[in-house]
Amino acid sequence: MAEPLVLLPELMCDARLFGPQIADLSRDMAVMVAPINGGERVEELASGLLDLLPRRFALAGLGLGGVVAMELQRRAPDRVARLMLINTTPLPETPQQAVERDALIIKARAGRLEEAMQALFPADCFSPGPYKREIQAMLMDMAQTLGPETFVRQLRVLQRRRDQQGTMRKLRVPVTVLCGAHDTLHPEKRQSFLAELIPNATLEVVEEAGHLLPLEAPDRLSDAIRAWMAAPMLLR
Repeated sequence: MAEPLVLLPELMCDARLFGPQIADLSRDMAVMVAPINGGERVEELASGLLDLLPRRFALAGLGLGGVVAMELQRRAPDRVARLMLINTTPLPETPQQAVERDALIIKARAGRLEEAMQALFPADCFSPGPYKREIQAMLMDMAQTLGPETFVRQLRVLQRRRDQQGTMRKLRVPVTVLCGAHDTLHPEKRQSFLAELIPNATLEVVEEAGHLLPLEAPDRLSDAIRAWMAAPMLLR
């Protein structure tokens, strides 16, 4: 039987982000979505998750979820059987990015969470598909549910994240890097760079998707997960 699948959402998202995959994949495998809103450092989040997650699992993360997934892999390589990284980065925050995050934190604390979210996820990071407005509305609803304090904590995690390039170079598990072709936050060129860091990684570019790939191209993501889950383990 395949390892249980653990999904880590983007910041300010909950299990609804992976709703289509939960409905589809749970017929074939155990699927869980783990929250990533319990601390201000990625190390703190990873430590808390390791106390909750199965002994060994397949791990997929999007955006901030991918950042946390890389830290889980670094901390507990014996527990992560395979890794999928979706629209994310192994690089640390730049000083300019950190300053921009501070401005968004100030907005969120001043009661302008929606404005901060629109700046964090501009309209051009989504694919111009027929459900773009509905996906943007769902993102905003998830953000309002989680609230400004979660927003602040998760942006602090991004500001303080470590450089994971060395961790990626050491990976010896099946890895798929997924990229939404319309994602302006993590463009295809950067996702190609991430895939090149990882021995034997597979890069897939989803032409009909942007940043929130699970909602923009749900069937493509489910198919990619099934193929990745079926990939043979690598010899260490």
